[in-house]
Amino acid sequence: HDALPIFPIEDYQKLISAEDKGDLETAKVLAKALETRIKAEAKDINSKYINPPYTTDFGILYLPVEGLYAEVSQNPGLCEELQNSYRVVVSGPSTIAALLNSLQMGFKTLAIEKRSGEVWKLLGIIKAEFGRFGDMLDKTHKKLEEASRELDTATTKTRTIRNKLSRVEELPVAGELPGPEEQSPSLLP
Repeated sequence: HDALPIFPIEDYQKLISAEDKGDLETAKVLAKALETRIKAEAKDINSKYINPPYTTDFGILYLPVEGLYAEVSQNPGLCEELQNSYRVVVSGPSTIAALLNSLQMGFKTLAIEKRSGEVWKLLGIIKAEFGRFGDMLDKTHKKLEEASRELDTATTKTRTIRNKLSRVEELPVAGELPGPEEQSPSLLP
């Protein structure tokens, strides 16, 4: 349903031919016929191609000749009637690229707006998770500090016990007398 119908240009060619011949009466009749044809094409586009939410809520009537596009654009109230009654925008060779680029930008912006709500929700979830993660880090840090203090205490006690044990090695075993080289001069007879 995304095709751009192309307006047949026969009615416009007849109008130009009558104007070139100077036949103003025929040109007036053909201008009215062209307007009727344009409205019929807009109505056809509306019934075949506009079906929201499956399509956009408007259609484009592409007029492939710049003179035809100028003729329709200069017809007082015709473009407005096509937009209001049939939800159809008229475009010609000089305007189609700009119109399509504008639509593309609009659709991208709309997609970004829709996604931004999802992004904000996701950021809220991440923020809450990050807060919980920070709490876990604080608890882990406290436990590590506690463990470090206990290790320091155990290390200090180990040094104290080693010192006491090293002094025990220096004392003579019960019942043993120190050897002559270990005796002090005051103990000799």
